[in-house]
Amino acid sequence: MAVTAEYDYYYHENITFNFSYDDYPTLCEKADVRSFAAIFLPIMYTMCLVVGLAGNALVVMVYAYHKRLKTMTDAFLTHLAVADLLLLFTLPFWAADAARGWELGEVVCKIVSACYTVNFSCCMLLLACISLDRYLSLARAQGRSQSGWLQRVFSRRHCWKVCLSVWATAFVLGLPDLILSEVKWASNRSICLTIYSPSMARGGKAAVEMAEVLLGFLLPLLVMVICYWKLGLVLKGLPVESRGKKWKALRVLLIVVGVFVVTQLPYNVLKVYQMMDSVYGLVTHCGTSKLLDKASQMMECLALTHCCLNPILYAFVGSSFRQHMMKVAKKFGEKRRKRRRKESPAEEEGMEISFNSHSASHTTNTFSI
Repeated sequence: MAVTAEYDYYYHENITFNFSYDDYPTLCEKADVRSFAAIFLPIMYTMCLVVGLAGNALVVMVYAYHKRLKTMTDAFLTHLAVADLLLLFTLPFWAADAARGWELGEVVCKIVSACYTVNFSCCMLLLACISLDRYLSLARAQGRSQSGWLQRVFSRRHCWKVCLSVWATAFVLGLPDLILSEVKWASNRSICLTIYSPSMARGGKAAVEMAEVLLGFLLPLLVMVICYWKLGLVLKGLPVESRGKKWKALRVLLIVVGVFVVTQLPYNVLKVYQMMDSVYGLVTHCGTSKLLDKASQMMECLALTHCCLNPILYAFVGSSFRQHMMKVAKKFGEKRRKRRRKESPAEEEGMEISFNSHSASHTTNTFSI
């Protein structure tokens, strides 16, 4: 976000100093926008934090427990959950900022601003990697494109390089926030915002936002649509006897793409409009500016809900993750039973006798819910 002679952008609101020559001869006062943000944003950020923390923490625990990840998708899901968690951990700072202003100093302002952008961009790029790996896995299973460069790159051998490239790209997108973020006094409180110099306020800000839209939305969307479209064509060609599983898989693919579009498209369309506004000065009326501020806050919260939905869409629906989770639960249950036996061996021995008195077949190593 930028501050120039014409614009004073606050992270969660645009404090616009454009004059409306027809209707608003004075500065546009946005106390009502700040009041809306002080109530709406803390509530939404708290909901995202609680829900997203539970799902993503479970994904990280399950994969961390297994230590060795079996597939590229497992690795991408782990990195996605970590990026989601790091993004969610920045929300309490922005909630406090919306309610009371920034009170944590400039260093924390730079770090939190950069972390937000880096992890948000990383999440979107990892979604593209997951869809691409799913398509390449199907190609391998069918014996196609074994010599393609994508097949060589998306392999266990180069997995860490792909993940490192994703994080490096996201970090580059977060550099402007890390370097240019400052704490300024405006609207009777301190605010944390990214300030561009007058020479690059228009072109520089527009270039950064365009890069975020291209790499954080259009590229993942394009990769997802192409890969899942080809996956859908393959699934449609399966035999009739597997029709139930086929349509279930197709439904999952449609839901994944649909949720991505619904949560990310409004936010990115608004970003493009705001980018054009910063260059061409499209907004000249105070009422329109206020409406865009509130819409930006709501669209951003909608985009953040994807962090809460990622574990459900990408991890919990996969049989591989469910198997990992079952193994972790089984081992946890076995450790708990062993601990109980050590604490009360007499009771445990009596309980085993009473169980075995009915049938010896009750003893099993299979975990079930």
